[in-house]
Amino acid sequence: MAARKKASKPSVSKDELLRYYRDMLLIRRFEEKAGQLYGMGLIGGFCHLYIGQEAVVVGLEAAADEGDKRVTSYRDHGHMLACGMDPKGVMAELTGREGGYSKGKGGSMHMFSREKHFYGGHGIVGAQVPIGAGLAFADKYMGNDRVTFTYFGDGAANQGQVYETYNMAELWSLPVIFVIENNQYAMGTSTKRSTKSPSYWGRGGAYGIPGQEVDGMDVLAVKAAGEKAVAHCRAGKGPYILEVMTYRYRGHSMSDPAKYRTRDEVQKMREQRDAIDHVRQLLLEGGHADEDEVKAIDKEIKDIVNESAEFAKESPEPGAEELWTDIYAGEPQGEAA
Repeated sequence: MAARKKASKPSVSKDELLRYYRDMLLIRRFEEKAGQLYGMGLIGGFCHLYIGQEAVVVGLEAAADEGDKRVTSYRDHGHMLACGMDPKGVMAELTGREGGYSKGKGGSMHMFSREKHFYGGHGIVGAQVPIGAGLAFADKYMGNDRVTFTYFGDGAANQGQVYETYNMAELWSLPVIFVIENNQYAMGTSTKRSTKSPSYWGRGGAYGIPGQEVDGMDVLAVKAAGEKAVAHCRAGKGPYILEVMTYRYRGHSMSDPAKYRTRDEVQKMREQRDAIDHVRQLLLEGGHADEDEVKAIDKEIKDIVNESAEFAKESPEPGAEELWTDIYAGEPQGEAA
């Protein structure tokens, strides 16, 4: 990606810019703290960080309405925070504590929030895509004008179930937005080595699904594209594909040394294309905030993240009796079979 030019005046309000900055910074600092806790042995299993990709989910949440749904993959902490889930509950779940969203039993890849219409991160590559279409099918069936954001990566975009879902979604005109978070590496394999297609979103053309490529390092561009996709779905025109070009700064997971790319490549992205720095620049150069105001936001976010870590540490581990709860959606009625 080319270096970003000097920030121009955006067609958004000061309050919107401040919200995007605050939301993206919360995800960045939260993930950095999660990485620290993982290194301390307080988070077990897998842990996939969203650092670098913050503008994708913050931009799309800005285009969503109350009641819209979202489902994603294992790199899911950013999506949880962006849709309004409590950082304390998310961090407690990451550390396997009772105060977590799944009572400490789900961990990084298996927490949900019915209240915030977040239907999970999913560990099986591409498995969430047909689930997203199912959520959209339910909304169309009920006629409630809701839209489902179904997130997956460039690696998952090569999975067969994605294309089965495309076919069904277009056939039934489902209100689902397929969001391909193209961070350029499927685990350690670059997109240049994994596909001959000039784009991933263009593959939808075989099924009659429109879409577009979006600069995922620009939250305003993501929001604009999201609004277009949402309008398409709400108008009853069926699914839409957004291929959001982004970049992850860390390895695929905490166990990935990321030797498949150079430090210079990552550093160049950080210095020239960082999404948070872009909004910070818009705030300062547009006269919407000064350095002191920005620093105050930074401190506020650090305090929130530190509080979430302390809450997680102080929350007890789930008791053995929790092994028998939440196995089914509802409690069985009458005598056990």
